[in-house]
Amino acid sequence: MSLIIAVFLGLVQGIAEFLPISSSGHLSILQNLFRMEYSEEYHLLFDVLLHLGTLVSICAVYRAEIKEMIHDGVEYLRLKSDTNSDEPVALKPPGRALLFIIIGTLPLIFVVFVPFSQLFFNTLFIGFALIVTGCILYVSSKYIKEGNKTDKTMTIADAIFIGLAQAVAVVPGLSRSGTTIAVGLARGLTGTFAVRFSLLLSIPAVIGATIVSVFRAITGGADFSLLPIYLAGFVVAAGVGYFAIQFLRRIMSLGKFGNFAYYCWGIGIVTIIWSLFNN
Repeated sequence: MSLIIAVFLGLVQGIAEFLPISSSGHLSILQNLFRMEYSEEYHLLFDVLLHLGTLVSICAVYRAEIKEMIHDGVEYLRLKSDTNSDEPVALKPPGRALLFIIIGTLPLIFVVFVPFSQLFFNTLFIGFALIVTGCILYVSSKYIKEGNKTDKTMTIADAIFIGLAQAVAVVPGLSRSGTTIAVGLARGLTGTFAVRFSLLLSIPAVIGATIVSVFRAITGGADFSLLPIYLAGFVVAAGVGYFAIQFLRRIMSLGKFGNFAYYCWGIGIVTIIWSLFNN
């Protein structure tokens, strides 16, 4: 792997992981249609670092919220275990958000047993999936009104539905952020909270994927000689991801979330045509 490819893939990961355009779909398109010299099978350590880069981005943007959630969650458990206290203990909003993130992550357990790996090599399928992503974004923007639910009023059912959306979006070409935000809006969340919850919900998923990739990298024999090049991709993914999150929040606040639909439709159609003429 060359430094240019590592930086370029880090750039794609940082942008597409958070904007509702499907990072898995874009990486697959680049690898399959343009025959880039990158294979996750031989660069597992790089895959780990790209995921860690996006994790750093989320933690940097939402560091205050994450700190509050952990603090309130620990405080709640401490008070619940206090046998000398007879007063009922209620979760504060940040603690509620942490609980709902845990609940929303549970559907991913079932996805582990579904073989999606072959779909990453099917660019025709990915092209259609990108078009579906565009339709989800368009409908959520044009026909679903923003609600008023936040971490104070969100329900367990909301968390489950958004978690199911995240599980379905494991399919390459379906945007994880786009699908979960759209379902969040459909469940009555505010636009700002839908974005925040969607991105925070990805943290356990990224950590889980990282642990699996680390194990595979160690057992498969990671090539540490390429570590400096891999780190370049990590830095780019983290830096670009930070600004991509800020951009997504800005787009949502302006009510232009659905504009990403046109991009997804365009890249999806191009991918389908290219796939048909190159098979």
